[in-house]
Order: sequence, then C-alpha cells, then structure tokens
Amino acid sequence: MNSHKPDAVTLRAAIESFAFHGDSRPALQGVDIVAAPGTLTAVLGGSGSGKSTLGRLLGGWLAGGRDGTLKGRLQLEPGGQQEAWQPLVFAGADTDPQIDPAAWAEQVGYVPQDPAAMLSAVRATVEEELAFGLENRGTERAEMVRIVAEAARRTGLAGLLERDPATLSGGELRRLAVGCAIVADPAVLVLDEPLASLDVDGTRTVTELVTAELARGTAVVLLSQSTDALARSAEHWLVLDGGAATAAGPPDRLLAGEELASSGVVVSEPSGPHPVQAQPRPCPAPGDVPALKLEGVSFGFDTKNPGRPLLLENVDLDVWPGEIVAVTGPNGAGKSTLLRLFNGLLKPLRGEVRIGGEAIAGVPTGIIARRLGLLFQHPHDQLFERTVLREVLFGLDRVFGDEAPGRAADALAAVGLGAAGSAHPHELSGSGQRLLALATVLAREPEVLALDEPTVALDAHGLKRLSATMTAAAGRGAAVVLVTHDLAFARAHAHRLVELRDGVLAGR
Repeated sequence: MNSHKPDAVTLRAAIESFAFHGDSRPALQGVDIVAAPGTLTAVLGGSGSGKSTLGRLLGGWLAGGRDGTLKGRLQLEPGGQQEAWQPLVFAGADTDPQIDPAAWAEQVGYVPQDPAAMLSAVRATVEEELAFGLENRGTERAEMVRIVAEAARRTGLAGLLERDPATLSGGELRRLAVGCAIVADPAVLVLDEPLASLDVDGTRTVTELVTAELARGTAVVLLSQSTDALARSAEHWLVLDGGAATAAGPPDRLLAGEELASSGVVVSEPSGPHPVQAQPRPCPAPGDVPALKLEGVSFGFDTKNPGRPLLLENVDLDVWPGEIVAVTGPNGAGKSTLLRLFNGLLKPLRGEVRIGGEAIAGVPTGIIARRLGLLFQHPHDQLFERTVLREVLFGLDRVFGDEAPGRAADALAAVGLGAAGSAHPHELSGSGQRLLALATVLAREPEVLALDEPTVALDAHGLKRLSATMTAAAGRGAAVVLVTHDLAFARAHAHRLVELRDGVLAGR
C-alpha cells in the first residue's frame, strides 16, 4: 500500500432495475451513483431498502443472469492518461456481459454487512487470512509480509495476527474483513455498515482508515442505516427506501428536510450518544432471589497455559426479575463468552451460575433454554428452518403443546414479522433475521433474556420493536441482559450498566 494511489478510478452505476430470480418486485429500481476518487458517498436506508443489494452489485458479488435480472450500466472509469474502459451494459438478456469477480476485486474492495462472509474460512490465523488474497495474486513473499503488517497496523490487528479468526469477537472480525479488503489497494472501497459491533477504539480506527484512504484518492461508498459521524462526513447522501432512491444531496440539506423521517434511517447525533440516565432500578421484594446469579465465575479458553490470563476472573453478577442490565466493554473483552456461560454452552473453570436460585451445572443446555433465552450475536447461527414460521415453532410444541401456534404468531407480530411466516429466513434482510432470531426467544417467555449485540443491523423501526419487546419482557418479570456497544440505547433502556474489561466486571 503506497502513500498515493497510482491509478485513480471513478465507479459509476445506473441501475434501472435489479430483481432476484423468483421475485416479481425489483429489489432496486432507478438508482444512480457516482463514486469519484477521494470522495465519500453515503447510501442511507432502513432495513430492506436495498442498500446491501446495491453494495453487492457494486462489489461484483451479485451478477445479472446468475443471481437475478439486471438492467442498467456499471463502469469503472480510469483517470489521467489511462485508456478508458468500456461500460458494462445490462439488458436482462443472455447476451449480457459477465463480470470477472477476481478482476473486478482488483479495482473494487467490498466489505459485506456480515464480515464472516468476507473470509476464506480455510486459514488458521488472522495473518494468513490477510495474506490469502495476495497469495492468489502471486504477490512476492517479502512484499506480502510488508503489506499484511501494514494492513494489520491500520486496522488495529497487529497484536492478533496469530489468533484463529474463529475466536475473534464481532468487532475484531469486522476489522479483519476491512483489512482483507484493503490489502489489494483497490481504487474503490464499498463498505456495508463498517462501524457495526465496534467499540470506541475500533470505531476510531476504521474512521481514521477511511479518512486516510480518501486522502490517497480512494473512492469510498458507505452503506449505513445511521447518520453517524462517518456518514455525516460524506460529501453526498443517497437515501433508499423500498429499493428506490427517494432523496439525494448534501447531508445538511437532507437532515433539515423530511426525507429521512419514514425511511427507517437512525438519525444519530454526530457527537455521540447523549448522557441519558439509566432507568430507575426495580426493588426486589422480600424473599426474592435473583433471576440470574453468577458467583465467583472464572473462564479461559487456553487452560493448558497456566501463565496466560483468564478471559473472565472471579465474576459476580446478580440480575433481578424485571431488571434490564447492559454489559459494555471493549471488543474481545469476553462479553459474548459471558452470555454463553449463562446457558451452559460454556462451562466455568470455577464458580457457579444459577437461574432462579438453581445451579445449572450438569443440566442439559436444552433444559436450560426453557428458562434462559439466548440471542446470538450472529443471527444465522441460530436460524436453520425452511420458513420463518417453522423457525419460531421449532421445539415449541414440545413445551407448550396446543399453545405453540399462538405463541409463535404473537412473537412474530411483536417483532413486525407477522406477515412473513412463509418466507425463508435467509430471504430476510439483516435486520429481519435478527428480529426473527429474537422472536424464537420471545415465544418461550423465558425467565431470563440474554441478548448479544441486539441493536446491530436494526434500523429505526427495528429499534422500536426491540425496545418494546425488552420493556414488555421486563414488565412481565423477566430479567434482561444485553451485551452492546450502543451506549445511547443502553443508557436509555437499562436499569444498570456494567463494564467487562481485563476479565473483571465493574459496576455490578
């Protein structure tokens, strides 16, 4: 990666329409975008607006003919004295041009909303994952080592090069995906929700990386559901709603108008979250026991290395019925690991976990799941059925018998998916998949809800659904524990905030 790009490239796209095979309605229609060297363009929209579909088209991950019917034009336009490349014109016909994904990726780096989709899944370390694309291009070894070290430095991964990618936190995984995109030094970067799941340091790292790329002449397209500080630094905004462009122009003008009101875009403050006070903490009644109790819990993955610090050290936590507790802390602190200890997916090295006063040691995870519902950080980890309704119904009849269909319908209605019962879960947007996974938990009305990064991928409408379901669960007496980097959401909804850092839980 040089300090100045040798070749400046403009990405132009005029999407007349794009429809996935089998869909009667286009996913995109009438969308034009120009990403010029050294400029940041933000494409904003709520869940299902078509942002990610547009990003995959720009990144060469979707193709007309193979994936759907595309009508329009794509062009990479070189600057300077370079010979112009012919635009790719698509008419939805068998004779349409075919994009060479490898050649396209040399010019356009794309980071999808799900960072795991960016990775090869065949490399054992972060360093090898960063080098994977360079190896495929035949990069000379010494140059490869230099580029990987520089990419790791710029993404804050220098201390994690020997880690297995499968052990990374959500935020670390996202930074790795960004690193994999920049190692080829593309002329254009397309980034789908690049700040999701990141802590404060990670957000700063990625923001500084984007700023540096702009200074070097990279054209950057940001896809986002939020008007955060990075989006507000863009020269131009394009707002999508229902697959169509509903507004375009400079951020100040669009923020002053009404175009964002119904789009589902989260209009966040540029200076970060307001210091909203946590909600008043409910008082336990005499004789009550904590809905969830951790006493002296310690955990570490590398038990064969006695000199390595434990991930969690002597953690105590009481969560009472009707209480909402937010767990914050930096990426990699062990927050997701903590939630997996709640329901027995992981076993503590020392200490005890109790639900409703009863220890869970030795109790099968399936039995624990009736009392503690866990929403995973990555929804696809718990979605496996053929339809949305079957997903929520799975196993429900064994516990609730004839009540199961009604419970499933109520849970889907609560998250706004009441009309989507026949859809395949993987046809849903990222927001829809997260809300579906939440519905599978809500349908069982567990005593404890454990939610891992529940706000990620949710637009303004989804956040309202999440807020309502959390409040309702606490109102019926359930305890709610959410792991989150969204401090504004945590402060607005939690009765108490605790921080996990260096293996210690503070503020309990």
